[in-house]
Formats: sequence, structure tokens, C-alpha cells
Amino acid sequence: MANRILTGIKPTGKLTLGNYIGVLKNLKRETERGECFYFIADLHALTLPIEPEELRQNSIDLACFYLASGIDPKKTTLFLQSSVSAHAELNAIMQNYLYMGELSRMTQFKDKSSKMKESAIGLGLFSYPVLMASDIILYDANIIPVGEDQVQHVELTRDLVNRINNRYGEILTMPKAEMRKVGARIMSLSDPTKKMSKSDPKGDIFLKDEPAVIRKKIMSAVTDSGSEVKYDVENKPGISNLLTIYAAIKEISIEEAEKEFVGFRYGDFKKAVADAVINELEPFQARYKQILESKEYENVLKQGAIRANEVASKTLKRVQKAVGLLTIE
Repeated sequence: MANRILTGIKPTGKLTLGNYIGVLKNLKRETERGECFYFIADLHALTLPIEPEELRQNSIDLACFYLASGIDPKKTTLFLQSSVSAHAELNAIMQNYLYMGELSRMTQFKDKSSKMKESAIGLGLFSYPVLMASDIILYDANIIPVGEDQVQHVELTRDLVNRINNRYGEILTMPKAEMRKVGARIMSLSDPTKKMSKSDPKGDIFLKDEPAVIRKKIMSAVTDSGSEVKYDVENKPGISNLLTIYAAIKEISIEEAEKEFVGFRYGDFKKAVADAVINELEPFQARYKQILESKEYENVLKQGAIRANEVASKTLKRVQKAVGLLTIE
């Protein structure tokens, strides 16, 4: 079977440099490895409160960001999750094959729910991994590029696929999580012990930030004691994060990045990191603005939904038939 690759991003909050390095920067390259399905995970965005207009605008921005990354919509399928009803339909089936104990052990759920009143925790947040598993299963995706915090969800999907296949025969494709070696986890510039997460105006570099703002944020980034530019997450988390950003942007190893900055002062090192980030993001931002103004994204999403529905409906019918639901053609 040829590779089928699936990637989704939630349209919640402003996208950051972490999203660019972890996902968007790699999309065009992924299309050389197999058939790619890229989607805007707008149903997932509803698991926490969000204003309707914010969700709509974020979805438009995300569609434009996807296209600005350089993907060819004729070779990839770009679509809104909510435009494919099979996501919700398969979710309704799959929620019966995953268990409360499994879902309650999910790290992301524990992290997010621990900061909320119990009365405010929605069912969607708890069952988020079921919908994510359905997303993956629908497209017979065997490669799932994810951040470190999503690996556990893919592992749960693998357990679910095993469970279904053992009971009903080999009807589902086994997915595998893939993480990038460099830049898999970009941290906050103001607190390098926390992930860059769309919620810290000082510590996050947003994809719509002007170059001057990006430079100011990087030059103000928290650094560490000493003066050596060296990768040491425990003792030099700030410098290590900047090295990770630089290496990911330049597509070199951490070791190669370290060698470039032997003898550099922190200020000169930060300037080089800022230059690299700005040189990378400026053309990306220009493409984003052009796509937004032309509304090119609208037709791409319409065509993507048609293709996604074709593939997803076949998987859904296969599962419906296997579990005993009466399907009348």
C-alpha cells in the first residue's frame, strides 16, 4: 500500500512559530512521500469555549497558512473537518470501543481538566481522543506526523485499530506516529520550560507578527547564566530553545547549529536567530496575504471536501457493515 499521510491543526488561537516548524514547514515535503490529507480540525476546536466569529476567522487563516506553506492543492486534499460528516458518524461508533479508563489516562485531558472546575469540563474534551482516532481511521492513514504531546493519542488509535481488527477482521489500516527529530517541541521565549502555546503574547512568536515584533521578542528571550551557546536543556533551557528554533529553520542538526555559534555572545546569537526566523517567515506571510485577499482558499476547501468525502464514506460504510449496522445502498 502506498503511504497515506494525515495532518490536522485546530483553529484555536493564533498560530505560532512552533506550529510552523512542527507542521507547516514540512507539508510540501510530505507530499513527495505519499498521498496527503490536510485538514482544519474545527470540530476539535469546540472542545473548549470559543467565540463563533473567532472560530470562523481562525479557520480561514489556517486554510491560507496551509496554502502559503507551498502545498499544491491538486496533489493534496485540504478540507474542513466539519465538511465531512463521516468524522462525526464514525466517532459515534468508535466511542463504544474505547473505554473510560483509557480516556481518563490521556495526558492532555489530565493537564487541561486539572486547570478547570469539574462542572466546566465538557464531554468533548474527555472524548477528544475518540474523534482524533476517527479522523485517522477514516482516511486509511498509515503515517501521522505529530508533536510530542499527540503521540499518546496515536498510540491509543493503534490500540483501537487492533481491537476492531481482532474482532471484525482486517478492516482498518494501522497508523504510525512520526515525530521530527529537530524542532518537535518549540518552547516559550519567556519561559523555556513551557511549550509555545498560542497564549503568551511575550513568549510566543505568532505567524502574523510583523518582522520588528519578531525581532524584539527573540532579542528579549529569556537566556541563562554563563555565556556559552550550548545545547543543554536542563541547565540552559533558553539557549537550547533558541538553538532548536535555529536548527529547525535552517534544517540542520543541533550539533551543526552549536558549531556555528562557538565564541558568540548571547546578543549576537539572538540576532542570528532573529534573522533566520524573519527571512523564513516574510515570504510565507506575503503568500498568506495574497491567498487571503484572492479568497483562493474557498474553492480549494470545496474541492478538498469532495475528495475527502469520497474516501471517508468508503471507510465509514466498511465499518458500519462490519459492526452490523444495516446499510442500504
